Amino acid sequence: MFTGIVEATGTVKDIEKKGGSGRITVETPFRDGDSIPIGGSLSVDGVCLTATKIKDGLFRADLSGETLSKTTLGSLKRGDRVNLERPLTLGTPLGGHLVTGHVDCTGRIEKKERLKDGLLIYISIPEEHKRYLVEKGSVAVDGISLTVCGLTAVGFTVVLVPHTLRVTTIGNKPVGSPVNIETDIIAKYVERFLGGTRKGITEAFLREQGFIKD
Repeated sequence: MFTGIVEATGTVKDIEKKGGSGRITVETPFRDGDSIPIGGSLSVDGVCLTATKIKDGLFRADLSGETLSKTTLGSLKRGDRVNLERPLTLGTPLGGHLVTGHVDCTGRIEKKERLKDGLLIYISIPEEHKRYLVEKGSVAVDGISLTVCGLTAVGFTVVLVPHTLRVTTIGNKPVGSPVNIETDIIAKYVERFLGGTRKGITEAFLREQGFIKD
């Protein structure tokens, strides 16, 4: 579990893809004993990865076929910069929101507008994931906890403040770039409890109010 508060950026040193799976090696500022044991987790651009090796700042993890197909990690190349966050602990302030590192889909940067003190970014996402977004709610983009500024016909907007632009990679991504999206886990659980789909929620509510009889 993570908070979406990016601790540092790292550099992809190597990435291998073979037979539908792969392996990634990232140079990080974390050293031996910095809370990433073998088998431990690290969020890389919002994707929770399990450490198979970490030595002298090099973090290595295997990439499953699911990870390669559902996230942007499969399109990374040597030299690319990535956002990094170590797992949440019981003593860690929850400065962002609850982020699992289980990416729902990839989005696309559609437009960027420079503000007086920041950057407004328009992001499109697949239609089936839009229902988990609410204005002023939370969303993780490349592992960054951000507030949904507004909803659009194809997705949402976020505003990046100067600090976020300095310590993460997203401000340097050009229009057209893919980004990892993790919607609010609480919204997904609520939907599941109430019926599993938007249609299910409606039916559950109508049954509760007595408008639908079995």
